[in-house]
Amino acid sequence: MNLKFYIVDVFAEKKYTGNQLAVFRNAGMLSDEQMQEIAREMNYSETTFILSEKWENGCDVRIFTPEREVPFAGHPTLGTAYVIQREIIRKPIKTIILNLKIGQIPVTRENDILWMRQKPPVFGKTLESNRIAQVLNIDKKDIDRFPIQEVSTGLPFIVVPLKSLDALKRVQIDKERYFKLIEGLDAKAILVFCPETYNNRNHLNARVFADFYGVSEDPATGSANGCLAAYLVKHRYFDTNNIDIRVEQGYEIKRPSLLFLKAEEKENGDIDVMVGGKVVMVARGEFV
Repeated sequence: MNLKFYIVDVFAEKKYTGNQLAVFRNAGMLSDEQMQEIAREMNYSETTFILSEKWENGCDVRIFTPEREVPFAGHPTLGTAYVIQREIIRKPIKTIILNLKIGQIPVTRENDILWMRQKPPVFGKTLESNRIAQVLNIDKKDIDRFPIQEVSTGLPFIVVPLKSLDALKRVQIDKERYFKLIEGLDAKAILVFCPETYNNRNHLNARVFADFYGVSEDPATGSANGCLAAYLVKHRYFDTNNIDIRVEQGYEIKRPSLLFLKAEEKENGDIDVMVGGKVVMVARGEFV
C-alpha cells in the first residue's frame, strides 16, 4: 500500500502556523479501520482521505480524528480543497465541491483565501453558567452576559462567551466534569471566545477543546468558528445582523491561526455562514 499524501497548514498566515492536516489521495481501497489507524498514527486533529480522483458531482472525502470519523470539520474541508486544486486538477477553478458525511460543501477561492459555505445553523440547548464555569475551571463572573448555547453548522459545539483575555487564558478543562457534561448533549466540544485579542487587527480570540475527539486543544477550528459566526449574529453580539470579522485562535498553544468569518441573517430568519482562511503547503510524502 503506497499512498501519496500532503501536509498542509490551514488558517495559516505562513508555514508552521495554523492547523496542520494530512491529506491522502486515492484512498478508496482503504477500509474504515485502516483509515482510522492512519489518522491515529498521523495524530493531527483530523486527517482526510480523498476516495477517488474521478468524480462528476463533487469529490468524495472522509474525515477522521485520532478517535473517530466525523461528518464535517472546517480545516480539513479547506485543506483538502486546496490539495485537490493544486495537486490533482492543477488549474484555476472557482468552486470545488466536497461530498462529506453531512452532504456537499462548496469551497471557493477569492485571491489567496479559501471560503466554505457551511450548513444552515441549528441552535440547541442553552446551558447554565455555573456548571460551565466548573468545567472550564474559571469563575462564573468571567462569563459574559450572552447565553451559553449549543450551535451546529454541520458539527455541534458549545459556545461560551467570556469577558476578557485573562479569563480565556485561565481556562483549563476539568475532564471529569467535561465528559459528564457532554453525556446528555449533541455537542461534544467547547469553543470559548472573548473580545480582547493579541493582535489588534483581529476582532475576537477563541479557544477550542475537544477531548471527546482526541484533541485536548485545537489550534484552528473552522467548524467551531462557523458555529461562532452564527451565534454572533443570532445574539447580536456586535449589535448587527451581519458580520465580517477576523478571529485568532491557537495563540495559547504557540500555534497562531487566523480565521475569516462572514455571516448574515436573511429576511426569513435564516443565517448564511461563510468561513475562510489561507492554506500553505508544508510537505509531500508517501505512506508505505
